[in-house]
Amino acid sequence: MQALLSLSSAIDAVSKKLGQIADYLVLFCALISAGNAIVRYLFDYSSNGWLEIQWYMFAGMVLLGASYTLKMNEHVRVDLVYGWVSDRIRLWIDIVGIIVFLLPVAAYFTYACWPFFYSSFVEGEMSSNASGLIRWPVKLLLVVGFGFLFLQGISELIKRVAGLIGVVKIDTHYEKPLQ
Repeated sequence: MQALLSLSSAIDAVSKKLGQIADYLVLFCALISAGNAIVRYLFDYSSNGWLEIQWYMFAGMVLLGASYTLKMNEHVRVDLVYGWVSDRIRLWIDIVGIIVFLLPVAAYFTYACWPFFYSSFVEGEMSSNASGLIRWPVKLLLVVGFGFLFLQGISELIKRVAGLIGVVKIDTHYEKPLQ
């Protein structure tokens, strides 16, 4: 179990770095958006490339930040019973959800997005917009994002199983949204 927990820690460290990259993308996207607006109004000049790079950065924020969000237990839940049950039952709910939903979906999307990226890369696909960008980097984000979401799912599964057998203490606290 210690070897698996070491693997989990390594995956968590990569997810943390991806989360930091996603954080910086928020800043860069805001700066580019503001800069593009200033240039457009002051100099009556704009480029589709500046608009597309914001779209790429938004994709990066979501796809690179997903694994970190899962690691931090800040992902969206459909809370029908989770808030009302014991910590042990929460661990079981998490394990079943990871095995039945998260891992198969993340694996499928990683697999399905690979040819989408690869054909774009091989063909050197470009945006059809004037002064648009190459398309393959944003398509690669799909593969990387879903791939690391899958790996973080493995990490969370390892930690939940370790929590069930008493090797580690897992905080299953979930702050229910106010509605």
